Amino acid sequence: MNIILVIMILILLIPIYQGWKDEDIWQKMLAVASISSKTAILILFISVLRDDWMIAIVGVIILTVGNAGFMLLAQVIKRVTTEN
Repeated sequence: MNIILVIMILILLIPIYQGWKDEDIWQKMLAVASISSKTAILILFISVLRDDWMIAIVGVIILTVGNAGFMLLAQVIKRVTTEN
């Protein structure tokens, strides 16, 4: 199980590198949303290993509500850039 955990952390580094490399704001937002989703899945995996359902609730909240803020931010940026 530790090998799976290490692989999940290494996969988490891919969008971090992609967001750091690219200058486009949309690509950075996609990278951060991907990091958020992958982190929530990692939290759920750890909570199942530890048999701690309070941590699982935090992972589910991050998974369901975390990307909603990015969608709102994307709409604000889209409206600001189209008005100019």
